[in-house]
Amino acid sequence: MSTYCDSAPGHPFHGPYHDQEYGYPIEDDNQLFERLVLEINQAGLSWLTILKKREAFSRAFDNFDLDKVASYGDADRERLLNDAGIIRNRLKVDAAIANARTIIELQNEFGSFYKWLCHHHPMEKPDWVKLFKKTFRFTGGEITGEFLMSIGFMPGAHVESCSVFQKILTRKPAWLDQHS
Repeated sequence: MSTYCDSAPGHPFHGPYHDQEYGYPIEDDNQLFERLVLEINQAGLSWLTILKKREAFSRAFDNFDLDKVASYGDADRERLLNDAGIIRNRLKVDAAIANARTIIELQNEFGSFYKWLCHHHPMEKPDWVKLFKKTFRFTGGEITGEFLMSIGFMPGAHVESCSVFQKILTRKPAWLDQHS
């Protein structure tokens, strides 16, 4: 069976993401928000489509600045829904805005989105999914699992034989704590 670690290296979009981002721990809230928005928008589409549109997403969502996105109103929502560079799905656009507002609330309560994640870690995937469904919009099992894997909170982003796996281990991903 072919894995992402087999197919991504050398690909113009998947390669850099696989080698430099996927599975690496992220602590910055705006970067965590970006990854959440991208994972939500991937639902029903290929990851390649999202990677190709990533720059457009960044422009459309003010470089994923949480404070700016949380303050979006109706005019911004319409601007996003008319932006051909991103996925123009009302549920996904509304989720991005609502989730930015939720993350601001989590920052106020826990100090950061990252600290909120750490507060709940470690948990098994079903418990994470319940928490995310209760806390955020448009976050089912697949989105939650991929998000957590992609930011180093759940294992599975890379196979152990992948050279990137060893690089990630040196960064001490959160999932390592629960599996050591």
